[in-house]
Amino acid sequence: MATDYGQGYGHVMEADAKDHRGHGGQRGGGRDEGRLGRLPVALRAPLEGRAWRELLYVLLSFPISIIGFVFAVTMLSTGVALAVTFIGIPLLALGLMACRGFGALERIRARTLLGVDVKDPHPLKPRDKGFMAWMGAVLKSGVSWRHVVYALIHMPWALFSFVVTAVFWTYGWAMLTYPLWFWLFPLYGGQDGIQLYGDDGHRIYLDNPFEIGLTAGTGLLVTLATPWIVRALTTVDRLLVLGLLGPSRLVSRVVELESDRGVVVDTAAADLRRIERDLHDGAQARLVALAMDLGLAKEKLAEDPEAAARMVDEAHGEVKVALQELRDLARGIHPAVLTDRGLDAALSALAARCTVPVEVEVDLAARPAAAIEGIAYFTVSELLQNISKHSGAGRASVDVWKVEDRLMLQVGDDGRGGADVSAGSGLAGLAERLDAVDGILVVESPVGGPTLITAELPWRG
Repeated sequence: MATDYGQGYGHVMEADAKDHRGHGGQRGGGRDEGRLGRLPVALRAPLEGRAWRELLYVLLSFPISIIGFVFAVTMLSTGVALAVTFIGIPLLALGLMACRGFGALERIRARTLLGVDVKDPHPLKPRDKGFMAWMGAVLKSGVSWRHVVYALIHMPWALFSFVVTAVFWTYGWAMLTYPLWFWLFPLYGGQDGIQLYGDDGHRIYLDNPFEIGLTAGTGLLVTLATPWIVRALTTVDRLLVLGLLGPSRLVSRVVELESDRGVVVDTAAADLRRIERDLHDGAQARLVALAMDLGLAKEKLAEDPEAAARMVDEAHGEVKVALQELRDLARGIHPAVLTDRGLDAALSALAARCTVPVEVEVDLAARPAAAIEGIAYFTVSELLQNISKHSGAGRASVDVWKVEDRLMLQVGDDGRGGADVSAGSGLAGLAERLDAVDGILVVESPVGGPTLITAELPWRG
């Protein structure tokens, strides 16, 4: 450390793995990412594409946010000031639409650089045609005003993020590479190195090998920490984009409920068609044949009593079969044992008809609502049918219990596994039906087994 006494010195979830997959096929990127993947997370963070994309996002946010802030303030002040005139309100509406356009640019930037899965808000829907109706829809739209709020509050945050990011990135890399360029100070600056301390008569420079190495080590720590600091800063940006530039929670919930209602309607229509088909092809056809056989027996009763008796006996057998088909059909609509005795008895009856030995355990202090009880029953019924047909299992189990305000169902087997909801099988339809009532279906079925399927339903007493 040299001293000089003579000179004066005046940064949800919906991630890194995604980044690797998204860029692995571009110009050997997969090989580079594979090499980086062998390094610890802390060491490879500054070299990953995600860190540089987040850095680019923060650097771009500063000028873009200033433009958006200035425009929003100018638009609001001018529109409000001229509201008493003819042009104030239309000017304000046009400014709000411009802020929505600015928000669209921010959503694209967030998707591209931050990987934020933010959906576009729903478009304006004026009740009538014409400029006045459009202007009224713009001014009444909460989406428009949320875009203005974003433009106003994002600028100070973008300024703070820019300053913090620039300081950490600049100083981190400057100190890390100090051994490569410290010779510039004595050659061109007239001093021995970076000045650590100085006053009128005393100055301390970082110039010996130990101090240079210590500076580089400090720079390495700062450089390794900077991507995580930038990631923390951009997390706030993600929340701002999702909260202010995406669709509102109420609108998203309405869309979700509309979709669930469509699933329920389609499922009910499919069940009605199945019941009609089963009646037409099964019990109805058998009853028609039975009526014809009884008519023939009636005609033969006088001339051939023995033949008529045989035909009546055959018709009696057909009646039994038709009654059994009607019972099965009624059980498929809503079994009587479920109504009379609840899930425990109904699921035990299901297990008795399964081709695989099934152990049933139901731990419920009370019965849920009839609709939830029915959905739970038919969920287990379909899962047990899948076990009988496809699993090749030697044993299975059914567990039912309640956790807070949720009804939990768990069906497992020791079969071959490989069940997949995304494969378009019956599990996909079952998951959709559960989702229609705010339920969840989770499938754990590795190839080779075992399979464990958990269904979660809302508890409604």
